[in-house]
Amino acid sequence: MTAIAIETGREARRTALILAASQAIIGSAAPIAISMGALAGQYLLGADKSLATAPITGFNIGVALGALPAAAIIRWLGQRGGFMTGTVVTAFGGLIATLALFHGSFWLFAFALLVIGIGGAFVQQFRFAAADNAPPQFKARAISFVLAGGIITAILGPQIVIFTRELFAPVMFAGSFASILPLAAVGAIILSFLRLPAKPASKVDVSGGDARPLSEIVTKPRFVAALFCAVGSYALMSFVMTGAPLAMVGCGLSEDDATLGISWHVMAMFAPSFFTGSLIHRFGAERIVAIGLVLLIGCAAVALSGLALWQFWTSLILLGLGWNFGFIGATAMVAASYRPSEKGKVQGFHDFVLFGSVACASLLSGMVYNAWGWEMLNWMIFPVTVLCFVALGALKLTSPRNART
Repeated sequence: MTAIAIETGREARRTALILAASQAIIGSAAPIAISMGALAGQYLLGADKSLATAPITGFNIGVALGALPAAAIIRWLGQRGGFMTGTVVTAFGGLIATLALFHGSFWLFAFALLVIGIGGAFVQQFRFAAADNAPPQFKARAISFVLAGGIITAILGPQIVIFTRELFAPVMFAGSFASILPLAAVGAIILSFLRLPAKPASKVDVSGGDARPLSEIVTKPRFVAALFCAVGSYALMSFVMTGAPLAMVGCGLSEDDATLGISWHVMAMFAPSFFTGSLIHRFGAERIVAIGLVLLIGCAAVALSGLALWQFWTSLILLGLGWNFGFIGATAMVAASYRPSEKGKVQGFHDFVLFGSVACASLLSGMVYNAWGWEMLNWMIFPVTVLCFVALGALKLTSPRNART
């Protein structure tokens, strides 16, 4: 029994390591899209720049629309085949984005980022795959381990942007999006080393008799609170981050300053992942989510204090840290709310709602920024975090401390 447990733990760590490595490479498409999406949108638009963040909205819509199909494809092809399919979708999106920039087509560019977002929906399933293939005591750590791959993403993605933004000058930004193709290829090669079952459906079918209806699962207090906090922390992060490059450039800072700001932000999003899982295991997911919400409030306070470069960068770092604690904690709460036979439909529903909300937040970001400026983007953090605290408080009042719903 001990030998089996040791082997299971070793295999879980190997799986998490491979998923983290692939996340580091193929996940770099996200910071490329996010840091350059709005600026490229501005570049392609005419005098009216109010839709500059629409390409990033397209990216987030793609992640939302891709959530359920990605879960279905992964169930059909198995995790390895499904994830490799996602890399092909991401590469196709990078190709379309490059062509759109060469043709000066704003809406084709927005569609391209939607396709990249669909590919990103597969990447979002990495954390669930790591948790599902790990023993119970390693689940939170497995999620954190995979997301820790984002540290390399935080460095790689923005540096690619800096060095390739003018590669095809005078067509700006085309080189950055063309670089997504080789990133997708390397990510697929890494994923080919996964030793997961090719078609896990038979395992699900064995225990399928105890699967509850989706409507029953998603109305449980623990799932509702987890989803609410995941949406709140992720949507706020997207809302503020999407407008940040526009605000920095609008305040006279350079595009490289804006890109490096996103780099610091993404690094802060993923660097704590080395120990977030251990903190969740020790203190509980709900407390870690609460700490994340406090960090988001700190982000707003710093951003509202001034418009110097250090204030932009510090607020973005706090935004990333708040996302890490809030989102990983909420993900751990979600992972504890379903049975193995229910994971596909629950994960798909969770990501559909999550990234649909994030897409709305990114579109509103551009509109709010153009209408009321950078300060209003940050004032919006306060009411949303208060609502998340209310959701956590309601869960504490309605559920026993150790309940598993």
